Amino acid sequence: MKKMKQGFTLVEIMIVVAIIGLLAAIAIPSFMKARTQSQTNACINNLRQIEAGKEQWALATKQAQGTTADTTAVMAYIKNPSSSTNCPSGGTVAFGVIGTNATCTGTGHLLTD
Repeated sequence: MKKMKQGFTLVEIMIVVAIIGLLAAIAIPSFMKARTQSQTNACINNLRQIEAGKEQWALATKQAQGTTADTTAVMAYIKNPSSSTNCPSGGTVAFGVIGTNATCTGTGHLLTD
């Protein structure tokens, strides 16, 4: 009697690799979309923090509507200024003037009223 070797054939291994490749091809674009959406949401939340800080600063220092926000002074009114003033996806954040929303150059990073 001849003993059979136990193990996987080349065809079985190729099928498993193909299935893993197919699953990766499906999952990676979804992961990238979720990452981009997460960065957008984080930036919008940062813009909200900046707006709250601007409003608090304007009330505390009796600034009028249309006054250019002093970014250094406003930082004292922001909860976590080091991370709140940066865009996670690399956009540039501008504080703007009192009465208008802070802006970001990132695509879709808009703070709506």
